[in-house]
Amino acid sequence: MIRDITIGQYYPADSVIHKLDPRVKLFATLIYIIALFCFKGILGLCIITVCLMSVIRLSKVPFSYMVKGLKAIVILLLITAFFNLVFTPGEIVFWKFWRFQITDVGITNSVIMTLRLIYLILGTSLMTLTTTPNQLTDGLEKALSPLNKINIPVHAIAMMMSIALRFIPILMEETDKIMKAQMARGADFEHGNIFRRAKNMVPLLVPLMVSAFRRADDLALAMEARCYNGGAGRTKMKPLQYRRDDRIAYGICLLFLVIVAAARILLSFPQ
Repeated sequence: MIRDITIGQYYPADSVIHKLDPRVKLFATLIYIIALFCFKGILGLCIITVCLMSVIRLSKVPFSYMVKGLKAIVILLLITAFFNLVFTPGEIVFWKFWRFQITDVGITNSVIMTLRLIYLILGTSLMTLTTTPNQLTDGLEKALSPLNKINIPVHAIAMMMSIALRFIPILMEETDKIMKAQMARGADFEHGNIFRRAKNMVPLLVPLMVSAFRRADDLALAMEARCYNGGAGRTKMKPLQYRRDDRIAYGICLLFLVIVAAARILLSFPQ
């Protein structure tokens, strides 16, 4: 399960998506999230599905590798589907017991919300899988640079996000090592019900927290030893510059949003 978490990891490949400017990918992810929670009906779902599958194919990231990351949120998906299924009122009631009921609207909402969460994880993971942490930091800092005029520490925010993304695979690897060490001493993390497994995970928290604080302290000392003092007066070794492909990608993102919005408006008209 620990190795199946792909959020924050980078998958190297020679693709069009990897070569795009990180600001374009940040903008595309924002547009995708807006469209994902604004679409209506089967037409909007089909448009988003086709676009997502096309981008995944262009990225050359194996689809099986991306789906592997969904294993970490299976419990969240099941809880979301259950609550939408039994607590949503509707016109046609298929089953009812006390306050629980299964209706036609409940089934529809359960399927739609589950698909939205799955698509959300796949779409946002695609950004981190095709963008290195350094590129993501530079792109975020450049995109939010106008906020410096109102004294918002954009560089510090971008640096914190970059460090957080870098720490995710490191902490996952550390957790895997601690689990193997405790399993060698007789600990059992694979048997029993979900509550027993959660209880068995508690002994992992103390050594993991100690390791995380130790790494954070080492990082702080290293930054201080190199006289790091923020983004004031710093220059970039590889400054970001838009290319022709980036401008085309911007246009495709806007066209995608217009198509999804048009599909929603058309479905809202009375038939």
